[in-house]
Amino acid sequence: MEPSLAARALSAATEITTTALSGEDPGAVLGSVVRHAVELAGADLGLVMVRAEGGGVVVESAHGPDTEGLLGLELPIDSAAGQVAAGGEPVVAEDFTNDPRTSPYVPERLRHFGPFAAAPFGSGGRLLGALTVYRQRGAEPFSATTVDVLTAFAAQAGVVLALAEGASARHRVTLYQERERIARELHDVIVQRLYAAGMQLDRVRKRMTTRFARGDGARLGEAIDQLDQTIDEIRGTVRALRAPTPEHAEPPRTAATDLAESARGEVRTAGELLGFPPTLELSGELADIPAERADHIRAALREALSNVVRHSGASQTRVTLERDAAGLRLRVRDNGCGVPRDVAQRGLRHLAERAEAAGGKFYLNSSPSLGTLVAFDLPLD
Repeated sequence: MEPSLAARALSAATEITTTALSGEDPGAVLGSVVRHAVELAGADLGLVMVRAEGGGVVVESAHGPDTEGLLGLELPIDSAAGQVAAGGEPVVAEDFTNDPRTSPYVPERLRHFGPFAAAPFGSGGRLLGALTVYRQRGAEPFSATTVDVLTAFAAQAGVVLALAEGASARHRVTLYQERERIARELHDVIVQRLYAAGMQLDRVRKRMTTRFARGDGARLGEAIDQLDQTIDEIRGTVRALRAPTPEHAEPPRTAATDLAESARGEVRTAGELLGFPPTLELSGELADIPAERADHIRAALREALSNVVRHSGASQTRVTLERDAAGLRLRVRDNGCGVPRDVAQRGLRHLAERAEAAGGKFYLNSSPSLGTLVAFDLPLD
């Protein structure tokens, strides 16, 4: 093997490795691979072909003086490039338009080329496709030494690109996890604080004398409406953060949630607004609840406690949260006047819809003499 050619191949492989692992766009990396292949082989045209779903190969990158119309060109699995991409040996032809191994599959766009060589792009379980090079018809065929160098270069470049795609996938997983963390922070902390502030303002508005009702009372009402709108917008942002991005893989499953800690936070907030601490009873393992299930329970608890604060006039409130073989069971009981008929029950309707969509059950029992019971059951499977 010619030392100068080997040194150039090593330098090219090193450059591609650095580019690929730095997070460069895969398309740019493929362009670098095929450009170096053309230079190493002394070719007029180079193509990177990747395996297609139907078993053939598709041109993903091209380098040469005239590559128009080549990107997206598909060859069948019986073609030389298709056989190489499927795990075959390198193929070399002095004139691929006349060689019986290659001539049946020469596209019209490539018929003015003659000398041809195809090498596997990648190796073993990381075989991505085929790397092919061409010279104009009548030019000197590719030497055995050149083909050996091209084959070694194509194998290494393909493996590097596969490893880089793996690193990119791991990076996407990290991004998904960070998005989930931000979403949870918005949901658990920011929304809870806004909710508490809105409830406090609402209580202040209701306690104001009629002398201030038209002025300050109206402004307080507007502030409460703005807080409610802000909470809705943040929840929309949370949903967007948790939604999978359209490209590449699906996001990983979100981490488990400590539902006991979340319940304590909700009850603590309600206690500040009620002026007395609700009783909280927890049972079962609540530290590893799937995030999506935990969100449903948290929403039910928040809505139930919100109704106690707003409408019940209760002096006692009891929250029980249990995990058993059937799933999660939430109960919120108070000794107040029940849910008034003349108030909007949109939040309670949303809980019923949420329970139905999640395969759970929701029911409400309310009367002026017995108080209110809100029940929300959710399976974990």
